[in-house]
Amino acid sequence: MKEIKKGLKISIVIPTWNEEKNIAHVLRDVKNFFKKEGYDYEILVIDKYSVDKTAEIAKKFGAKVIYDSGGKGAALIKGMKTAKGDIIITMDADCSMVAKEMGLLIEGIKCGYDICMGSRFIQGGGTEDMPWYRKLGNKFFVFLVNLIWGMKYSDLCYGYRAFNRKAIKRLNLKSEGFGIETEISIKAAKKGLKVLEVPSFEKSRRSGKGKLRTFRDGFKILSTIIREFLSKE
Repeated sequence: MKEIKKGLKISIVIPTWNEEKNIAHVLRDVKNFFKKEGYDYEILVIDKYSVDKTAEIAKKFGAKVIYDSGGKGAALIKGMKTAKGDIIITMDADCSMVAKEMGLLIEGIKCGYDICMGSRFIQGGGTEDMPWYRKLGNKFFVFLVNLIWGMKYSDLCYGYRAFNRKAIKRLNLKSEGFGIETEISIKAAKKGLKVLEVPSFEKSRRSGKGKLRTFRDGFKILSTIIREFLSKE
């Protein structure tokens, strides 16, 4: 048995909604990573009252299941507030994110960054789950945020990220839906947090249909940008 690395606990926050065909694969991947690396950790599954066996399966893997009726943003906010780790990692439940990449995210925080964000659009990153029109939308939002807040982001709408506890408190997040990643990126810039991007490869969803709706959620992301531009916070 690998010796637990002292003094550092990792919290994994995973929002779910009817992901019974995916969640076991995600949690097995996560548990295997931590078994190999030896960190103390906890898994928080924030479930939107799934009508399938998502929550039941998560509990069998030792995850703490917390219920929330809101969207992705609301789930992440609740999970991050509940998390007890020194480092909090957010990831999706559709098997698109590989657990071994957590190593880079964790190292980024250990090196002194407040937030370490996976990017599909820097060297070493990539995606097999993003049609051209979503890539175009992401590039537009990245350009807009970088122009307004003077950042050099390469990816804005990707949820594989790690945070230190102080960053979570300073962000004061409010977005309840898919605008949450954009809000995080913008508020990190506004509050002067140290942000690092690391390469990440997004795989195709293993089973089922994604919850994101391109035009509806694209409008929400744009609304988030406008709201933060007008906000004095």
